[in-house]
Amino acid sequence: MTATAERPPEAHVTDPRNIVEVDDLKVHFPIRSGIFKSVQGSVKAVDGVTFDVRRGEILGLVGESGCGKSTIGRAMIRLREPTGGHVYFDGTDLGGLGNEALRKMRRRMQIIFQDPYGSLDPRMTVGSIVSEPLDTHGLAKGQAKRDRVAELLALVGLDPNYVQRYPHEFSGGQRQRIGVARALAVEPEFIVCDEPISALDVSIQAQVLNLLGDLRKRLGLTYLFVAHDLSVVKHISDRVAVMYLGKIVEIGPPDQLYSVPGHPYTRALLSAVPVPDPTAERKRKRVILKGDVPSPVNPPSGCRFHTRCWLYERLGQPENCRTDDPELTVLEGEHRAACHYSAEAQKTDVGVAHIDDRPVRHGTPDAALAYLAAEKVEDPAAIDATDSARLEAPIVVEAGIDEEDPRTETPTA
Repeated sequence: MTATAERPPEAHVTDPRNIVEVDDLKVHFPIRSGIFKSVQGSVKAVDGVTFDVRRGEILGLVGESGCGKSTIGRAMIRLREPTGGHVYFDGTDLGGLGNEALRKMRRRMQIIFQDPYGSLDPRMTVGSIVSEPLDTHGLAKGQAKRDRVAELLALVGLDPNYVQRYPHEFSGGQRQRIGVARALAVEPEFIVCDEPISALDVSIQAQVLNLLGDLRKRLGLTYLFVAHDLSVVKHISDRVAVMYLGKIVEIGPPDQLYSVPGHPYTRALLSAVPVPDPTAERKRKRVILKGDVPSPVNPPSGCRFHTRCWLYERLGQPENCRTDDPELTVLEGEHRAACHYSAEAQKTDVGVAHIDDRPVRHGTPDAALAYLAAEKVEDPAAIDATDSARLEAPIVVEAGIDEEDPRTETPTA
């Protein structure tokens, strides 16, 4: 359990564009030892985080395991009591709500848990699981409740006749869909997606992502999307926030954050993303972070990343990195980074991965680009791969490099 800080009443003006505003949020877990279980310290899982979530957007949250991503998501809907700070939902401070008021507010905010196996009660049928929020809030009874459950199952792509089945009778992807249906039962406005695809295989991940995107368009939902996969986060998010050791170190639109990241840690994360081009991958300057992540019980002074920062070493270990905790500062537009030397970081080409959604990707051979230009092809995906006229592509030989023609049969000894 965490200790809940006193919240003195104070005026707070919220932006009407935001559905959630997080102000200096802290979540510390006490460390107890001895016979009397006295507090000897605390784990600073989240330590002074400030950001907002706009209506109708998907805010992606990425970072290493243990950096506090899931804790932030749970604290935002008060599944985890914060130690300090405030969370404002549509202008209302959630920390000041009593049990009954919080129960009513939870109709507007829900969560999809990471583990589709552990988040569903194995002793309850699917119908009971999905209808439980309806019973809790008194939204439907009898035939109306059964019709609503069938509607929710159909909405997430499941057969309504599955209501009498148990969770163990479903695959991982189907279980996650049941979790989505349960979250949608009370018609929320904001959903915390706590790594909803990390426990699923790649093909099922795509199905769940498409489902979440479709529901967002149809129902006008807002998501906080917690994940590890940087390419998935770029694909689905309107803005991306990067966390390190309980702090948000960079936030901004994905196009800016992925192409010109302003924090050395973001560049280190991007350097771990493989590039689908062997030549570019060999030339790319990768970052291999040294040492372990510092303990959240006793985080480093100043910038928390300086103990592993490659830019800190390159600049000669500046003193302010060790003494001053940097604030999020504007780099361009909505792009902000918490680094004293973000301008120097942006001048380097270290770690930038070419994660791209365009059909013609970085590293496409010149011969292929010339062919597409000659054929005036705007979308290569629309080319008929079975067209015999295109199956026999010309062999291009670069100067000084001998190439074998694969169409010439080589005699065997």
